[in-house]
Amino acid sequence: MSDVDTIDDVELFYHSHPISLRQILGKLKQKGIAFGEPGTLLDPETLQEHDQDHFGGIQANDVLADLAGIGRGSKVLDLCCGLGGPARYLARHHGCCVTGLDLTDSRVEGARALTRMTGLDDRVGFVRGNALDLPFEAASFDVVIGQEAFCHIGDKRRLIFECARVLRRGGRLAFTDILATEATKPATHARLEREMTFHALGSRAGYEALMAEAGLQQDCFEDLGRVWEAILADRLAMYRGLKAQTIEAFGESHFRSWDAAYAFFVGCYSTGELTGGRFLARKLND
Repeated sequence: MSDVDTIDDVELFYHSHPISLRQILGKLKQKGIAFGEPGTLLDPETLQEHDQDHFGGIQANDVLADLAGIGRGSKVLDLCCGLGGPARYLARHHGCCVTGLDLTDSRVEGARALTRMTGLDDRVGFVRGNALDLPFEAASFDVVIGQEAFCHIGDKRRLIFECARVLRRGGRLAFTDILATEATKPATHARLEREMTFHALGSRAGYEALMAEAGLQQDCFEDLGRVWEAILADRLAMYRGLKAQTIEAFGESHFRSWDAAYAFFVGCYSTGELTGGRFLARKLND
């Protein structure tokens, strides 16, 4: 599969994701929460109940921020940022300035809209771009983060080298990702690539080797497989709770396909074919 085909697959996957700007605004409207009115800002604390589309929610943001030493004045790049929930949270609660980058137009547009609604657009901005060709100068950021996103990127070596390039000396790369294990079958790799756009899933050893090659010193690793097994079961139930909205937006066949794919993905954690990991590494030299 070519890089262009991979990009198209990922864009389509997230364009039709159950969590979207439309879905979030619909939830807020159901709750009677005002948004979009002139002179009225949407409370970020209210929004964060709906816009954290990663494993572990706001607690995972805090863990990653503490691990990477994100604080007031830190310049942070959130790779594959989606609708920008973590970026807004980190800016509001940890005092940093965040640039979010995502491949999918609808995610970037949604992230910008929600950020304007909360009045955080002076500290949080979004760029459409490819993580394999970052549109930033070398040594632009103190921290690069990612949450369960690198699984969609096939060229892991180029990805890690790009992360290292845009970090200043002493800067940190902190990310979580879905990882293959020794038990992952070829048929499972193929199905996850086809249905979840997980292109060439990484492994702990693979990421560690690439970070060392890129001049990044790994400071810690945490296996999250068991924690994610429970989280993902809850997420599957949540997505099933969005059945009506998903069918309205994309049709019943899409919902059924998504449900089958996500249920298979969740099951891979109980069989040991997948795990998760949290990595922290530090750039040694310019």
